[in-house]
Amino acid sequence: MTATIRPRVLVIGAGFGGLAAAYELSREGLAEVTVLEKAHDIGGVWRENTYPGAACDVPSNLYSYSFARKTDWGRRYAEQPDILGYIHDTADRFGLRKLVRTGVEVTSAQFDESTATWRVTTSSGDVFEADVLVPAVGQLSRPALPNIPGLDTFAGPSFHSAQWRHDVDLAGKRVAVLGTGASAIQFVPRIRQTAGHVTVFQRSAPYVVPKVDRAYTEKHHAAFAKVPGFAAAMRGAIWETTELLGLALTRVAPLARVLQALASANLKRHIKDPVLRAKLTPDYPIGCKRVLFSSDWYPALACDNVSVETDAITEVTPTGVRTADGRLHEVDVIVYGTGFKATEFLAPMTITGRDGRDLHAEWAQGARAHLGMAVPGFPNMFLIYGPNTNLGSSSIILMMEQQAGYIRQITAELARRGMGRAFEVRRDVEEAYDAAVQSRLENGVWTTCDSWYRTESGRVTTNWPGLVHEYQHRTRVAAIEDYHEVLPVRQAEEVNA
Repeated sequence: MTATIRPRVLVIGAGFGGLAAAYELSREGLAEVTVLEKAHDIGGVWRENTYPGAACDVPSNLYSYSFARKTDWGRRYAEQPDILGYIHDTADRFGLRKLVRTGVEVTSAQFDESTATWRVTTSSGDVFEADVLVPAVGQLSRPALPNIPGLDTFAGPSFHSAQWRHDVDLAGKRVAVLGTGASAIQFVPRIRQTAGHVTVFQRSAPYVVPKVDRAYTEKHHAAFAKVPGFAAAMRGAIWETTELLGLALTRVAPLARVLQALASANLKRHIKDPVLRAKLTPDYPIGCKRVLFSSDWYPALACDNVSVETDAITEVTPTGVRTADGRLHEVDVIVYGTGFKATEFLAPMTITGRDGRDLHAEWAQGARAHLGMAVPGFPNMFLIYGPNTNLGSSSIILMMEQQAGYIRQITAELARRGMGRAFEVRRDVEEAYDAAVQSRLENGVWTTCDSWYRTESGRVTTNWPGLVHEYQHRTRVAAIEDYHEVLPVRQAEEVNA
């Protein structure tokens, strides 16, 4: 349907999620879309994360938009430059870049009850008005630094992996790496090749399974481009394989045991030293924390110029890192591979809904939203990659595209009914949904240890407890009956008079 009245939509963030929303909502002229991006360019996490070895751990055939297939990926698991290039090419191909205003940082958004619209304020003081607000800032956009005494006292260069200092030459240097997550297992094998010595400070050992990667050849590219159905079949096969992994992490224990055996075999194959192997053996159920994919992490840790420290860090000093055993590990550079503030959704923006509701106060016990998108008291606001929509496996782009399609349906209904109204999810609907999701999460593996999936209170606010197929089924049709209409104050008074 091409709407005769075009709702004004403001999307916050120009990463994979924000661009998916921009594509879906601008398609066929449905809405007047503006994307506000605080950085100098589009790309989201793939613009920010430029550390050595940065790559995706989902095969590139699946880690891409369904509406923008690419036939010439460089590798099975694409690296950061290739992914960022794909984002740029897709934005240009579909005219999305012209919808984006870069260098515009949103500081607050307030629902105006007199007009049933959103007023969005930026750091420069500019104000935008919109009928629909779509925050798409993601869960992994704000780097997290550890709470360790003396962090600011270190005399040498120190930086987070998502803010890589390419001007710092690591050749021959003693480098401390804090953290053993998804970023560290990619950059440690690369920096080890030139650094004098790398000391990896590990709080808990991850499960690591082999990453069966390879460069694509011209024959691959020709098959993807010219053989009918080949690229689609490959994408489908990868998708179903990742769904199988999702089953292992959520509800099929025998599959989890197979995955754990694979990780254990990977460790034993590469780490022969029994002391090091003991350090690298996880002490929690597989899947509780993110399962990692790498074929060069363990070989790197077995090298003579890499050491693994498992004693807790007590402080950072001007010359290095001190551990609980009293030793001072003197280093020249510190790299923080300590992840992101994943549970602090939409921070540091201030979001104010109906009756002066502050979103962060509403989420004091942990972020929550119906289908991960809609929050009671915040009409016509729909999140992309919101609470409980992250995945332990498969491609998050599948979730983002599904959310964009759902929001399109709501926006189309707004266009059909006319301006001057908003849809707000019913509180009973959101509460029933949240109770069901949290019940499944409480009985799952993600509550069996501490991880970035959980808030300090223990609530899992990041992850979806099922498969992508289930989420797609639940969001394929936007049930308007789950919402009630919010009219401008004056119009509402006239209706009630």
